[in-house]
This record gives sequence, structure tokens and C-alpha cells, in this order.
Amino acid sequence: MSLKISKPSSLLLVLASVCLAISLYVPIWQIDLDAPQYPEGLKLEIWAHKIAGDVEIINGLNHYIGMKTLHSEDFPEFTILPYLIGTFVLAFLLVAIIRSKKALIAALAAFVLFGIVAMVDFWYWEYDYGHTLDPNAAIKVPGMTYQPPLIGFKQLLNFGAFSVPATGGWLFIAAGLLVVAALLNETTFGKRRFRYAAKTAGLPAMLLAAAIFSCGGDGPQAIKLNVDGCNFCRMTISDGKFGAEIATKKGRVYTFDDLSCMLAYLQENGADNISNYYICDFPEDNRLTDATTAWYVTHQNIKSPMGGNTAAFSSRQAAEAFAAEYGATVADWKHVSAGKHHHQNDHGHHH
Repeated sequence: MSLKISKPSSLLLVLASVCLAISLYVPIWQIDLDAPQYPEGLKLEIWAHKIAGDVEIINGLNHYIGMKTLHSEDFPEFTILPYLIGTFVLAFLLVAIIRSKKALIAALAAFVLFGIVAMVDFWYWEYDYGHTLDPNAAIKVPGMTYQPPLIGFKQLLNFGAFSVPATGGWLFIAAGLLVVAALLNETTFGKRRFRYAAKTAGLPAMLLAAAIFSCGGDGPQAIKLNVDGCNFCRMTISDGKFGAEIATKKGRVYTFDDLSCMLAYLQENGADNISNYYICDFPEDNRLTDATTAWYVTHQNIKSPMGGNTAAFSSRQAAEAFAAEYGATVADWKHVSAGKHHHQNDHGHHH
């Protein structure tokens, strides 16, 4: 049995080092907080050397319920963690150079132990953060603690907390998987699999890259009829011909059951943080199109859910043909978004 690792395994270790090096410059973990009073949500980012995000706002909220305020200088981990990550960057590079199988096993074992200790420390910090409360706080809920979830979702009063790895966290996971792959590659089975994968990796790699980039696209998210609710009137969206949607610059999506609801929401909350506007194409069933390039026909006989009575069309020709049936005119986005639109209250909806 050879005690030297192969060149492909060394390459995997170099890639693992690169992943860890990049993780020093991006957030490792994030906790998103959603509440009605913060439509854009709040975000707490944990980097290797600091806490970032909406820290000041979160600290202000914490003060009222007696939780500790967050300050990077209060965490010794932020002094130690960059050096620990740097140590593993160098360790993986060293193993790649000396190509020692024993060193590879030792480096992987140390990295796994580091990951376990880091998650236990994170959980303990969250526990202390959520349970150590000021008895003189302005707001006290008997028996209530505010420990955020280690991973996943948890409801904390009127806030929904969602804890997930950020970019750096996924890079950590990728680094660990690359090192595991390097070790597996040193088995006879692994070497055969690697040679086969090397010959066929081109197409899957391109497909994977395409999938990754497509996931972050700017396209609309399909409205789930009879499931999604309108973010303005709070009614369930049931008619796929009149739905609308906006996406914020932070990537959050808000759905509406009527153009009038979307316009009323924008009038109430402003449009500074909006990146994209979408509207259901009337001839299609629940297919969203760019609202800013769509064409609109308004008539009292159209009967949309909340009284906007406006149908949207991706094609101007289709809009003009439809308008001719009602003796109506065709308008563009600039006109409908600037005009005054009637919005029926709950007792006047057509759901």
C-alpha cells in the first residue's frame, strides 16, 4: 500500500485550501429575522472576525426584551478563528505538497474535530444569548426564551428566525467534502472512479455551473394559487389571470392578487428597494411577465379580484384586440403605475 497520495488527491487538497481562504472574506453564517414591521427583514451575519448586518437595529430590539447586545469585541472567537482557518489553509497545502497519506488522514480528522467544536461553541453562544435575560427588561414574557435555531427556522415572538450557512459556511462544507474525496480517492475503488469521472466531468460540470447561476437569476417566482397570500389585502391568491409580484433588491418576493393591491402596496411602502415588477399575463393561466413592459386594459366588466379591473398582456397586439372588445384603450406601465387606482376593501373582493 502506497503511503504517498496521488496528484489528483493533491489537487483536491489545493482546492480545499482555496475554499477556506475565500471563507475569510465572506460571511460564514447568517440568521435572517422576519417580522411584519420589517418588510425587508433583518440579517445578522457572522464572519470569521466580526458580527455584521443589521446589528444596531437588532441590539435596539434586544434591549427591550432583556437580551444582551452584540459587539464583535466581546467574542474571543473572532480573534482566534481567522488564525485557525489560516492554519488549515496551510495544512492542506502542506499535505498536498508532501503527499503523505498519514498527514491527509490527520488533517481530515483535525478538520472534522474543528467543525464539531465550532458548532458546539455556536450552539452554546446561542443558548446563552437566548436564555440570559435582564430581569428589569421593559418587555417580559414569563417562561419565554429567545435562543435562535442552530440551523433551520424558529418562531421567536413575532419574529421568524432562519439560521443557515452563508457563503463561507458552504465553502467550509465544500472544503471538507474535497478532503474526504481526496482520501476516498486513495482507495482502489476511488482511483477507478476518479479516472472515470475525469473523462466524463466536462458536461456535468457545465450543467452544475448552469444550475448554480440559474438559481440566482432575476426571473419571477411562480405564484402558488390557493396557497400564497396577497401581501397587501391578505387574501389568498386564487385567480391566475390577475396576480402580481415584486422582488426587492435583497431578493425578497411579495405577491399580490390584483394589480391594484400591488400599486397600493407600493404607494404605502415606496419603491426604492424594488428591483423587479411582475404581472400575470391575462391570456395565460398564472404566467408572470415583466410588468414594466406589459400592456394594460382597464374596464369595469373585467372584474379582477380586488376591483382593479385591469388585465395585463405581454403582447401589445393582444392587448389592443382585447381592448377593442370593450371599447377601452391600452395603457403602458408608466401610465398605470402613476395613475389613481380604486382598491376595494375586504367586503368588496371577488374571491
